[in-house]
Amino acid sequence: MRYFTDEHEWIDVDGDVATVGITDYAQGQLGDIVFVELPAVGTKVEKGKDAAVVESVKAASDVYAPIDGEVTETNGALEEDPALVNTAPEGEGWFFRITIANAGQLEGLMDEAAYKDFVASL
Repeated sequence: MRYFTDEHEWIDVDGDVATVGITDYAQGQLGDIVFVELPAVGTKVEKGKDAAVVESVKAASDVYAPIDGEVTETNGALEEDPALVNTAPEGEGWFFRITIANAGQLEGLMDEAAYKDFVASL
């Protein structure tokens, strides 16, 4: 199941593991992405707190953790090719994976239809 935040992160949940990235809308707002700073494996992330940084030709932006968890894996491909976030933001351009600390936090997130309505209202 995929969820979305109002800060334009997406989170794919598979059992007790979640993959996090930024949405197509977010990468479009940022423009050409030149650098991504990912959290270290083992880092504990907190819902709504900074978890990663994405830098584009326009600006640097924080990527927030959609829920609490512990980072188990990061997308090393982004170090070599940060533009993957532009070309496949909701696929190969994912940022990190976490073990889910509190599945109840997912309830406050949007599904795809709600997120599309949210973006349309911006």
